[in-house]
Amino acid sequence: MEHGVLIAGLSIFIPVFLLSIFFCYKTGMSNVAEWFTWDYLKNIKGWNWAYIGKGFVISFIVGAMTVLLAYFVFFEKYRRIWHRQKIARMFISNRFIEKESYSTESKWSFSDKTVTKSKLTYFPKAYYKINKGYIEFRVAMDMSRFQERFLKLGDELENGLYCTLVDRELEENFVCYKLMYDVQRNRISIHDVTVKNGSMKLMEHIEWKFDELPHMLIAGGTGGGKTYFILTMIEALLKSDAELRILDPKNADLADLESVMPEKTVFSRKNGIKMTLKKAREEMHERSERMKNMPNYKTGGNYASVGMKPLFVIFDEYVAFMEMLDHREKQEVLEDMKQLTMLGRQAGVFLILANQRPDAKYLADGIRDQFNFRVALGRNSETGYGMMFGDVDNTFVNKRIKGRGYADYGASIITEFYTPLVPRGYDFLKEIGKATPKMEVAPATTVASDSEKQPEL
Repeated sequence: MEHGVLIAGLSIFIPVFLLSIFFCYKTGMSNVAEWFTWDYLKNIKGWNWAYIGKGFVISFIVGAMTVLLAYFVFFEKYRRIWHRQKIARMFISNRFIEKESYSTESKWSFSDKTVTKSKLTYFPKAYYKINKGYIEFRVAMDMSRFQERFLKLGDELENGLYCTLVDRELEENFVCYKLMYDVQRNRISIHDVTVKNGSMKLMEHIEWKFDELPHMLIAGGTGGGKTYFILTMIEALLKSDAELRILDPKNADLADLESVMPEKTVFSRKNGIKMTLKKAREEMHERSERMKNMPNYKTGGNYASVGMKPLFVIFDEYVAFMEMLDHREKQEVLEDMKQLTMLGRQAGVFLILANQRPDAKYLADGIRDQFNFRVALGRNSETGYGMMFGDVDNTFVNKRIKGRGYADYGASIITEFYTPLVPRGYDFLKEIGKATPKMEVAPATTVASDSEKQPEL
């Protein structure tokens, strides 16, 4: 497959070219049998060279146009051949092959001269397959000296094939790399975001399984789509009947939800935010005790197994809020955050933390490691990506697409990510207001004063 694209192109071009020449010359020459007679062949000066030249040009154009048409019609097949060619050349250029030299007599020499040649003794066993929109590439773990390098091919495959690595799995005798070459095609609409069975669908192939991998960390600057992404999740969580606490210290877009959501749900002042975090921590411990005292609780179960609703604390601009606090207040908030992230999963208390830049000093003491789903939206610096995903070898490419970024959704692999599409003019306040559970109001009763009571008869 080292020259796969060329071979595929020639296999189409050559038959069409020869067939076109035959029809061109047959049309212009009535007696085709004369072409192969000795008298005709030796009379080169008598040939109609202008006609022959036109025939070659026309046949070449027809052959080239057929190859071009096949490229567009069978583009997926072409891309597969192109991918296999790239992989084969990667093996060769990285010297993942072994050759053996040997001496032999030259067949073209007039004297008894020996020449040195080489033959291939080892080439990696590799398999390429397209399955449901994914590229599955397997390379054999055959205990060769290249085995350790085969385990680190993810970044080369991702960049070389211009695909997104979504999984790497060790199988018996093989390592399998799973890549997606058209991630944007898996972007979903805001109406397709669903929350059920402890999981939130965010793309066709990506779900946030918060029951298993709790807490989400979001980073993104202005214009990256961070606010719309948070509002999308709020609407979906409300429709699933989850409990929410929304914290917006900048008193910006999320604070506007106060007008359509129940009282004591949205907080933007410093004292209210601090109190909410403290109460969330207390509620977490209370839920844990209450859950274990329920008759249907079993060891190893969680909040969902006993029918409790999840509680989500959505905290926008966490770093900006921490900068507002003095040293003592910071320590109190950090302690609340640490307990919520470490102990919240079983009790069903989950954090969604959003920042323009995830400063490491406010996510210390193992807090950052507890955020199992991480999303970096828009344009971020290398330092910002490092704070989000740690020390990784990924090449991060910025595209001017709102809502695009990178995510680690618990598979320890950084993949391209697109937030759900929001229709132009979508009214989040109105839609979230519809999704918000209505508070039941007790019927009003009128109590008469003593002076208004009627005398008994």
